Amino acid sequence: MHPRYPEIHVTVHSRNPCALIGAVRLALRRAGVDRDEIRTFSNEAFGSGDDDIVREVCGRWTNVETLD
Repeated sequence: MHPRYPEIHVTVHSRNPCALIGAVRLALRRAGVDRDEIRTFSNEAFGSGDDDIVREVCGRWTNVETLD
């Protein structure tokens, strides 16, 4: 399955889910994604409550690479 925004690549140096969500939000903003769309992503990511699901959600929206 391809991410919703395959042209957006996010690399983080932390496994902290909040850091990952923040990096994806920033990348979406920088790419000019609509605020409502970013809000939808945020609600989905923060609403999961599980670190593994947060990573899955972020991967459904952008190309994510975690370096730790």
